[in-house]
Amino acid sequence: MTANLPPQYDPQATEAKWQKYWEDNQTFKADPEKGGEPYCVVIPPPNVTGSLHMGHAFEETLIDVLVRYHRMTGRNTLWLPGTDHASIAVQTILEKQLKAEGKTRHDLGREKFLERAWEWKAESGNTITNQLRRLGVSVDWSRERFTMDEGLSAAVLEAFVRLYDEGLIYRGNYLVNWCPASQSAVSDLEVDQQEVDGHLWHFRYPLTDGSGYLEVATTRPETMLGDTGVAVNPQDDRYKHLIGKTVTLPIVNREIPIIADEFVDPTFGTGCVKVTPAHDPNDFEMGKRHNLPFINIMNKDGTLNENAGEFQGQDRFVARKNVVQRLENDGVLVKIEDYKHTVPFSERGKVAVEPLISTQWFVKIDPLSQRALEALDQSNSPVFVPDRWTKVYRDWLVKLKD
Repeated sequence: MTANLPPQYDPQATEAKWQKYWEDNQTFKADPEKGGEPYCVVIPPPNVTGSLHMGHAFEETLIDVLVRYHRMTGRNTLWLPGTDHASIAVQTILEKQLKAEGKTRHDLGREKFLERAWEWKAESGNTITNQLRRLGVSVDWSRERFTMDEGLSAAVLEAFVRLYDEGLIYRGNYLVNWCPASQSAVSDLEVDQQEVDGHLWHFRYPLTDGSGYLEVATTRPETMLGDTGVAVNPQDDRYKHLIGKTVTLPIVNREIPIIADEFVDPTFGTGCVKVTPAHDPNDFEMGKRHNLPFINIMNKDGTLNENAGEFQGQDRFVARKNVVQRLENDGVLVKIEDYKHTVPFSERGKVAVEPLISTQWFVKIDPLSQRALEALDQSNSPVFVPDRWTKVYRDWLVKLKD
């Protein structure tokens, strides 16, 4: 018998043999009529954006160990395979391909572009499922799904309608992380905080009554075109007498109020903060607290709009240089400092995120997170191994927002 063994192990032939055996005999096909306590896992669906990487291999190995273990203990197991459409990421890939051909998606038109997207899905999706087969994962291939399958799309609509009927979904104008490259909102999880060498620009806002000025500083001087207030700390003796007065915004000559807000750190900079509610998360909240106007100066492609006056149509970074030059020409630029700070970048478009007011659908997260917190605090559910992840999970639930 030993003589019949090959001198070297051939993984490709051996793995292909057993994979074919498993699929031909539906070894891992789930049967709801079969006995045993159910144990079900839905694969975290890989995006059809190319091929699997080492992270996928590690993840699928861990899941496969769990599924095989529970199957051997007699539980009725189902590991459901599938892939995710990742529409925006796929769109980015396709637009890069078209750019190399000297075209845009607008040249193709909607229908042709969708056809190309489905062609890419077929190519990339097949690559991914073949890789999963090579890994030998014990999934039920008869139930393989794609997140844009008709049945799953119907389930998405059903879930959306149910959440809406229960008052858990609403539409509103909120400040979102906007990616000018993909022209879409991105979640906080899709934002990469990068440290950059930038500048801190200091300039003066003259008091409307002519009695002096306030000095403010910013890393994004182009946003001053959307300022609707200047904030100081109510306990800052330097500025108490100015609260309620107004300054005149340079360039646009808009009269804006001096407000008092505890958010302002009197020890940072001059203790005066320009407030741009439509383009900064902290300013957004201050704007709501003080009923300030929300003036959006940005188009969704990262150029400035009609509210930017003479800078309309300019890219945000071109406008930045031109605004600084205008402030210098007008004699209100005080100084420019080198300044290392963090800037949020979109993982989708690989460009700096622009905080932008946008009409979006939101889920009211508090009713859901509170139920999860109750289960965690009262029943210790779910149980994490190691236990330190319990605190991580709890902190995440507490910090969740719509």
